[in-house]
Amino acid sequence: MREIRVVGDPVLRTPAEPVTDFDRELRRLIEEMFQAMYAVNGVGLAGPQIGVLRRLFVYDINKRKGHVINPTLKVDDPEEILDEEGCLSVPDRETRRPIYATVARAAGVTVEGVDRLRRPVRIQARGSLARCLQHETEHLDGKLYVDRLPKNEARKIMLRA
Repeated sequence: MREIRVVGDPVLRTPAEPVTDFDRELRRLIEEMFQAMYAVNGVGLAGPQIGVLRRLFVYDINKRKGHVINPTLKVDDPEEILDEEGCLSVPDRETRRPIYATVARAAGVTVEGVDRLRRPVRIQARGSLARCLQHETEHLDGKLYVDRLPKNEARKIMLRA
């Protein structure tokens, strides 16, 4: 089982590189990412969260499940929606559960990329799926959800993590 990296690990702040090898190892990695995500009741997991600096993520939310390799994200509806958000890589030090905060995200997005067989993937989303896609894509750029919070709120979360 792959270990989920937590705040303080420099890999989480390092931008990921594009996936170039579409081989058996990639298929195994995707399966391992789903296993790691399910083991902690997550809804999304990006490569850097398990120490793999490659541009890919998996998700399983609201009966939509899949993976996206080398994703690009486009905002379709920039209206900001405030909602609770947490992260497997920002757990409470004592409970080991994600710390939640209210985060503003775009109301609607489209993510494009490819799957493990290099077939095009295009996901248009609103609501919690849109939030998940934005969250996971930001991981690939070395960003965490706390970066979107006011400094004093982010500081409080980081002291608990």
